[in-house]
Amino acid sequence: MRTTYGEATVRLYHLDGGAEGGAATTLLYGPLSEAMALAARQSEDVQDGLFIATDNDVIAWLDLVEE
Repeated sequence: MRTTYGEATVRLYHLDGGAEGGAATTLLYGPLSEAMALAARQSEDVQDGLFIATDNDVIAWLDLVEE
């Protein structure tokens, strides 16, 4: 189980499904609480490609909200 705190600095980014692996677009560098709020406001299509990276882990947004 993952543990962190709301003010942990994270990177929220979107991986598009393009050819050759797609591209990563950073939506936010900032507190986890802000990243979670921003991710929740995205459309379902965008949420499908969202990832949150901490200093030692990366998790898909959809996996995180299902935990």
